[in-house]
Amino acid sequence: MNTVITTQQVQFYQENGYIIIEDFLNTAELDTWRAAVSTAIAERKGQKIPGRPGKINEDDGINKDAKYHSKVFDQLVNLWQTSEEVKQLMLNPKIGEMAATLAEVDGIRIWHDQALFKKPWGNPTSWHLDTPFWSFSDHRALSIWVALDDATLENGCLFFIPGTQKGTGFDNLGISKNMDAIFEVYPQYATANTVAAPMKAGSCSFHNGLTIHGAHANMTPGSRRAMTCAYMPDGSTFNGNQNVLPDAEMERLKIGDLLQNDTLNPLIFTRKSSNI
Repeated sequence: MNTVITTQQVQFYQENGYIIIEDFLNTAELDTWRAAVSTAIAERKGQKIPGRPGKINEDDGINKDAKYHSKVFDQLVNLWQTSEEVKQLMLNPKIGEMAATLAEVDGIRIWHDQALFKKPWGNPTSWHLDTPFWSFSDHRALSIWVALDDATLENGCLFFIPGTQKGTGFDNLGISKNMDAIFEVYPQYATANTVAAPMKAGSCSFHNGLTIHGAHANMTPGSRRAMTCAYMPDGSTFNGNQNVLPDAEMERLKIGDLLQNDTLNPLIFTRKSSNI
């Protein structure tokens, strides 16, 4: 894997809130990721979140307008918890180090992974933020987005509004059906320039969870497959949102508690035990 992060890439990420890493996976690695994710999805039989009722295309209590979003993408969460093959991919400390380096934090925990398969003729993914959905509030949180197919302007590649992570907050606006809904809260970005992020299969991007981003509609008869993982800086605390936390964990936690359950949110990289 291409896991080297340069000083220039850190500077770009910190300024713009996203970065594209070309050729993150080589051909053999891409085949491994595709096979592992496909098998894990088949084994889940449509269950969206482990240990929770509900299947893809059903209301999960997280995304609004389930009927509309069922036409945006198929979304399965925390495949690493139900697939040993995906677990080996997601818990790779080299990827954790990439995330920690870009975010400028000492430790990284997995928040959750997601397979995001935009369907043929799938609806666009409206402008939105990620971190406000999560059970912690940290402006350094980020996600990796790995293209398992070529992500193009035609089939639903990502778009970013650079630098918006500096001016957005933690209020959960949801993901509207209307592309411009986010500008009702952040009108200062309604005239901002946007950046398309087409990627060939095997490339990836990282983006801050407070960077405004979205995706084109899929205007093709094929799928646009991606595997993603959200990362939580080590030391983050519970903010009261359930998101993907199990009911038993919600009963145990109090607002302000450290989120350091290694079973649910494994620490995949820390500088405290490295030679850096």
